[in-house]
Amino acid sequence: MLARAKRMIQSITPGIGRALLTSIGILLLALPVTGDTPPESFKKLKNRLTADGFNRDEILALYRQSEVRFDSRSVGLFFIHSESKLNYGQFATPKSISKAQKYQQTHIEPLARTEAEFGVDKDVITAIILVETRLGERLGKSLVFNTLSTMAALSDDTARKHLWSLLPEERRLPKEKYEKKADRKSGWAYNELKALLNYTLNAGIDPTAIRGSYAGAMGICQFMPSNISRLAADGNGDGRVDLFNHEDAIASVAKYLRHHGWKSGQGYEKAYKVIRRYNNSRPYAETILTIAKLLKNSAE
Repeated sequence: MLARAKRMIQSITPGIGRALLTSIGILLLALPVTGDTPPESFKKLKNRLTADGFNRDEILALYRQSEVRFDSRSVGLFFIHSESKLNYGQFATPKSISKAQKYQQTHIEPLARTEAEFGVDKDVITAIILVETRLGERLGKSLVFNTLSTMAALSDDTARKHLWSLLPEERRLPKEKYEKKADRKSGWAYNELKALLNYTLNAGIDPTAIRGSYAGAMGICQFMPSNISRLAADGNGDGRVDLFNHEDAIASVAKYLRHHGWKSGQGYEKAYKVIRRYNNSRPYAETILTIAKLLKNSAE
């Protein structure tokens, strides 16, 4: 679990705590209600998925479910959100640090085991989970399947024009920027949607039941679906990866950071660069390192 505020959408994130949820909540008031679905909005998308090898009957059954709809509210945030509205300072308050300390005590064994296996500082792992999902308390309310399907559907002109018409004029991007971003993000979302389907269908999970961030990130560590097969880890050794399980989430954060170059004992600058691979945001990376330092100092 928690990043797509302007550049944050390039990475993984987020249901990143109360600051983001408050900002998003304000923006949602100005956006159309989820479920304002144009006719045949997913027709081309369904055909594309079956052409790429997914079972047609399974795909049609998924899109017939009552929960599946064109999610203009969540996807609309991609085109109006601004990182300047986020208050990262709240995560370094004494109250937040106290909660993080309690989390470390509750999960002392998996954190120690993960730190030993991957060489990633347990304080950094805890800081990321704190900022991403308030230590697993806020996992996001958007249906990931709807978010990714809606964004992927923007490759179709009809769906793209429909979403544009629903965005508040005073907040939406200029039309040219909207078109370019919709074109770029529709391709990204289609790949994420395929990854979600591969993961859930292989694991026997209903893809339409998973809730996450407005950008499609899921679980306690807020992974995008494409990162699950490559970088998620089975932290509790039960033979499966469950990003809604704390041990698996802790191990997945560590595996992700190590994959992107984390080294035990590295300095601030190197740590900063690696954390920006988790979420490409300067204030995010700085906040993670500040929290980790506070946690380390409090334990000494």
